[in-house]
Amino acid sequence: MFGLERLIPVGIRPRRSYGARAVVTGAGSGIGRAFALEIAERGGQVICADIDESRADETVALIERDHPGAAHAFRCDVSRREDVEVLARFAETLFERPVTLVVNNAGVGIGGKPVGEIGFDDWEWALGINLWGVVHGCEIFAPQLRAACGGGSDGPGGGSSRGRPHQHSSGIINVASAAAFAAAPSMAVYNASKAAVLSLSETMAAEMSGTGVAVTVLCPTFVKTNVARDGRITPQSARLADTLMRLTGFSPDSVARTTLDAHDRGQLYVLPQLDAHLIWRLKRYFPAQYTFALGLLDRLLPQEDSTITDRSSVSDKTGV
Repeated sequence: MFGLERLIPVGIRPRRSYGARAVVTGAGSGIGRAFALEIAERGGQVICADIDESRADETVALIERDHPGAAHAFRCDVSRREDVEVLARFAETLFERPVTLVVNNAGVGIGGKPVGEIGFDDWEWALGINLWGVVHGCEIFAPQLRAACGGGSDGPGGGSSRGRPHQHSSGIINVASAAAFAAAPSMAVYNASKAAVLSLSETMAAEMSGTGVAVTVLCPTFVKTNVARDGRITPQSARLADTLMRLTGFSPDSVARTTLDAHDRGQLYVLPQLDAHLIWRLKRYFPAQYTFALGLLDRLLPQEDSTITDRSSVSDKTGV
C-alpha cells in the first residue's frame, strides 16, 4: 500500500499540490469543492468545473473571499468528450501554460438493484459519468501534464516522455471508491465504474513512471457528501447510505487534505479510513470467505421492491 516514497526526505519531495495550476471536476460540492478550496489555500489557481454552473460559482465565491483571482468556474459535463476538450483548451489559455494538477472527481451514486433489474439506461448513465468522465479527463489532460514536466508531446495522444529528464512535476488524482474492491451486492454499476477507475489509475502510474507525473487514486468508504441524494439510488439504500455517512463518514475537507498530502509524496493509493484498509486486506487474504460473508449479509438485510424508483426526486448531478 505504501511505497518507497516514504523513505524520501520531505524537503526534496515535489510539492505538486502547492502553487498548482489545477482543474477539478465536480467542484460544485462535496469532495470536489474541498479539493478546490484546499488547492487555493496552498497557493494554487483552480478551475472549478461542474455540470451545475451555479454550484461551481458558489465554490469560486468561497475561494475568492480569501484568495481573490485564484478560482474560475466552468460548466462541464464530463460524460461528453467535447466538453472536456473545451475545458482543457480553456485551462491552457487561462493559465498560459499547461496545467500541473488534474482532479477527476465528478461522479454519481447508483445502487439498490441486483444485476438483471438495473436496466441499460442506468448502466449507460452512470458509466458515462463515473468511468467515461475519468477516461476523458485522463486521455485529454495527459499530454498537458507531460508537457508541464518538460516531456512535450510528439505523437498521437501526446506521445510519451518516458526516459527523458523532467524539469518540473505534475500530477493527476482520480477519485474512485472503496467500492472498487469491496464488491458489495446491489451496487454492480457503481462497483464496476470505480473498479475501472482504480485499474486505469494503476496503469497510468506505471506509464507515467519516470516522467515527473504522479498518479494518485482515492478510495474512500463513506464521506459526508450529497452523493446519495443526487444519484439514482433506491429509497431504502439511500436512507442506509445517509445514515452511514452521518455516523461514520469523514469530512470532505479531511479527505482532500489527506489525498493532496499523499499525492505530494508520490503515493498511488489513498485509503483515508480504517474500514477501507480492513476491506482491502480481507478481500485479498480471504477472498472466498469475504464473498460468502457479503452474500450472507445481503440475504439477511431487509429487501425492497427494486423495480420501483421515484425518478422525480432524482437529480442527475455530476458534481458530487
